[in-house]
Amino acid sequence: MKLREYFETEPLGARGEMAAHLGISLTWMSLLIHERRTASAALAVKIEKATQGLVTRKDLRPDLFFV
Repeated sequence: MKLREYFETEPLGARGEMAAHLGISLTWMSLLIHERRTASAALAVKIEKATQGLVTRKDLRPDLFFV
């Protein structure tokens, strides 16, 4: 699942809460959601944990996590 799809089902404010939880700015979160920037490997793992596996590290970085 892509981040954009994940946030379609989340309540308002969820983006900001996740950004704060991950230690990134809301702007950076938006860039990741709209696929204008790529998450680092470490951030991809954190997002996977924060979404309880709905958005996987492989979804975010198939170039690094292809197995």
